[in-house]
Amino acid sequence: MTATLQRPQPGRSAPRRPVLSRSAPNRPLLGSLGIIGLLALWEIAPRLGAVPERYFPPVSEVLTTLAQRATTAPFWEAIGHTLYGWALGLAIALAAAILIGFALGATPRLRAFTTSTVDFLRPIPSVALIPLAVLMYGTDIRSTLLLVVYACFWLIYIQVLYGVADVDPVAEQTARSYGLGRLARIRYVVWPTTLPYLMTGLRLAAAVGLILSITAQLIIGSPGIGAQITNAQQGGAVALVYAWIVATGILGVVINIGVRALERRVLRWHTSVRGEVAA
Repeated sequence: MTATLQRPQPGRSAPRRPVLSRSAPNRPLLGSLGIIGLLALWEIAPRLGAVPERYFPPVSEVLTTLAQRATTAPFWEAIGHTLYGWALGLAIALAAAILIGFALGATPRLRAFTTSTVDFLRPIPSVALIPLAVLMYGTDIRSTLLLVVYACFWLIYIQVLYGVADVDPVAEQTARSYGLGRLARIRYVVWPTTLPYLMTGLRLAAAVGLILSITAQLIIGSPGIGAQITNAQQGGAVALVYAWIVATGILGVVINIGVRALERRVLRWHTSVRGEVAA
């Protein structure tokens, strides 16, 4: 028995192959299930004696303590101090990184001249500046700002340099041929290319800035969540310590969601964001 191949008739389209569609995993649902599983494990482990309940209380006790604290004014004052240090430090680092990054990135010789200095300063951890911050500002908010700005600046600055270096030379020369000045080329050519890199640096710096803000409060003693954790630990209130830690985690999730929403809004024209929305 032989099989014959038939050519498609003029005006008729060739038969399409069936496309197998796979349902994409529901990420919010999977994330919720992961959190529920973690909380269940946290509740069961101390009650079964897997970990000492004295040092690791069940999650129900921790959440009850957190709910009670959330109804008091000192709780929200600590949250406000932490967010203030985080937001102000991040804003200062963002402005400085954009200005210096564009100025140095647009001048190859100046960028090469400062490369060794950047390579020397960038690996220095922000926590190493804590003694300097205490000597200069004590427990003032400026000590927190020093650590947050230093850590966030390098994360954003390096991304800005990558973005400026990624500008298409053809687009740059085309803008020059059309008579666009330096500021116009930065606005219409360099800025759109750098913006995705900048938002990546901002997203990374937002998380690191929160960590450094709480770390400064924890070690230096400036007002905020970190100082409250130290006070609870010194007072032997173990459940309260974990309650503040959970509050820190919730705050980090909220900040991450906010920054991601800002990134999708700012980069709604970019292919990566459009592909994420379409998926």
